[in-house]
Amino acid sequence: MKILVLGCKGQVGRCLHDQLVNTDHLVVYTSRMQIDIADFQVTKMKISEIAPDVVINATAYTAVDKAEEDQETAGLINHFAVANLAGICEQLDCWLVHMSTDYVFDGSSNVPYREDDQTNPQGVYGETKLKGELAIQSSGCRYLIIRTAWVFSEYGNNFLKTMLRLGNERDELSIVNDQIGSPTYAQDIAKMITLVLRSLFDEHDCQGIYHYCGETTCSWFDFAVEIFNQAEANDFRIPDSLKAVTTNQYPTLAARPMFSVLNNHKVFESFKIPSSDWEKGIGCALQQLKGIYP
Repeated sequence: MKILVLGCKGQVGRCLHDQLVNTDHLVVYTSRMQIDIADFQVTKMKISEIAPDVVINATAYTAVDKAEEDQETAGLINHFAVANLAGICEQLDCWLVHMSTDYVFDGSSNVPYREDDQTNPQGVYGETKLKGELAIQSSGCRYLIIRTAWVFSEYGNNFLKTMLRLGNERDELSIVNDQIGSPTYAQDIAKMITLVLRSLFDEHDCQGIYHYCGETTCSWFDFAVEIFNQAEANDFRIPDSLKAVTTNQYPTLAARPMFSVLNNHKVFESFKIPSSDWEKGIGCALQQLKGIYP
């Protein structure tokens, strides 16, 4: 199987390299330098030349707060460029595996969101990601849309690495304690995609939207506590104290879902893939980051 990974320098893209390197697939990895999805014609030409069986789109505009002020770019990357990718995949008769987000929901639920629950994004980032989803669904291409949440890894910029950096610099940190979600280790996302790939060309129809995140839920404060507990055991420098604060005490440009837990039942029923073990994922990431932070 020939696979094209777009966004190979991001968290999921780099983890996909780690997971796909030991498979028999022929994988082409591209960053924005090789394929800039904002350039529609060049993107079509280059993907057509590669002629993949599967396109994995791991690129996105993910600056949630900046998107509120740069709506045009967020819409270009998360919506219109995705619509172009879906059209290319439909013409080439190849699969599109696309990463999406818990931000398509408004966070007002008190039970984990299922794939068919009502969407209601509260900010530009979520709106543009939802429009990208809808463009894929209306394109006629074969697709998997994977919604995930609170992604972290040893790569890129993410909450775990921010905590390690700030913990090295400060004696006290204030962390939001009233937003609830499920952290997801990016290596687990990459493993999930790698396992799903073998089902794409089976006779049964697996097309659709799937949720994939951590099995257990927590607040950002709880997440930080677990990070620092494991970091201390691995001889990282940690702050002297953590202070729990409310969302109102930590205002941001973009509204965050107060509850963004995703229900993973469908992906387990369809592919027998367990949820992300994010506590174990923290330990794995820390092992990779030893020596980078004191």
